[in-house]
Amino acid sequence: MKIEQQLKKTLEASRKLNLVYDDQVRQLLLELANEARAKSEFILTENQKDLDRMDPEDPKFDRLKLSEERIEGIASDMENVARLESPVGKTLKETVRENGLKIKKVTVPFGVIGIIYEARPNVTFDVFALCLKSGNACVLKGGSDAIYSNQAIVSIIRDVLKKFGFDENTVTLLPAGREETNEMLRARGYIDLIIPRGSQGLINFVRENATIPVIETGAGICHTYFDEFGDAEKGREIIFNAKTRRCSVCNALDCLVIHENRLNELNDFAKKLSEEQVVIYADEKAYKQIESVYPAELLFEATEESFGTEFLSMKMSVKTVGSFDEALEHINKYTSKHSEAIITENPERIEKFRKMVDASSVYSNASTAFTDGAQFGLGAEIGISTQKLHARGPMALEELTSYKWIIEGNGQVRPR
Repeated sequence: MKIEQQLKKTLEASRKLNLVYDDQVRQLLLELANEARAKSEFILTENQKDLDRMDPEDPKFDRLKLSEERIEGIASDMENVARLESPVGKTLKETVRENGLKIKKVTVPFGVIGIIYEARPNVTFDVFALCLKSGNACVLKGGSDAIYSNQAIVSIIRDVLKKFGFDENTVTLLPAGREETNEMLRARGYIDLIIPRGSQGLINFVRENATIPVIETGAGICHTYFDEFGDAEKGREIIFNAKTRRCSVCNALDCLVIHENRLNELNDFAKKLSEEQVVIYADEKAYKQIESVYPAELLFEATEESFGTEFLSMKMSVKTVGSFDEALEHINKYTSKHSEAIITENPERIEKFRKMVDASSVYSNASTAFTDGAQFGLGAEIGISTQKLHARGPMALEELTSYKWIIEGNGQVRPR
């Protein structure tokens, strides 16, 4: 089937969703969660085909890899989304004009949302659940790295859609070719919004070539600043968690910024990081501080390329600063506007950090690992928006709606 024909069918399916009740959606998603568990062996078999084609040393390997535990997590997230309140049909504003016109501003679905993403098959389940719960059909364009995994997952989703009497074209998976990507980006009239998830290169390509609206879910170059008034014990645990909990995700720590008056604490931080074999690219002062205690094969002198890099692996950089303002300057220079953190017991520093750091999520005394929809109480997210129009930070159900004005009259006409 030609791409345009597929997109037309998805558009038609999106219109049918306007007549679907939220209880039907809830029951469908709960059943899909059960099917994900029941079909886990099938999913893992297809996922292994993808894994066999990728170098295990590739930073994307961990993102590509599914497991029984991860499938259980995916299923639980879908159940959480299923039980959330629908974001559609909410009255945002209501007024009655002097002429008697009743005017309401009401949330509505976008219609068809296109997602372009790389080697993360969990996204296929997440995106579908969020789109359906918010009344949207979705067009998925996964990367060739996850082709078998994505095909397996979409086949399960379509079976459940048909079981519940929904149009199976509510979800469409496009082939993994480059030409299909170009067609998707030019699909005016069929797709209402494009959301790219992946590398900065992918995001730049989508932004520069799309002729339909794009919401950027950008790269996560995340910093944590350990201030001169920081608590060392908190700092050690926060830094370790932010870097090592899951290093291949966008909220993982990439650069530790540390005040020079607290460099002595770096030895303790480094000892903890060495437990997970974290490679450190340290600036001159930090390098001298830990070279006698950190494994030589894991310690390197930082270069300019060490900063402003999303490592997506057990690697990080360390930058020493002489003042709070210097820390702000470094972070704002290299930030991707994703997640930034400060560790300090000084409330004035915290308040200034919140105001001066330009990021979608700004933390004080906590790990940046919390930046995702489930941890914010949003159920799950379709991506972390690093832009400022419409949505910013974890994009969950509310961010997948637009609105329309509903005007109720009783014969009113406007005077000439």
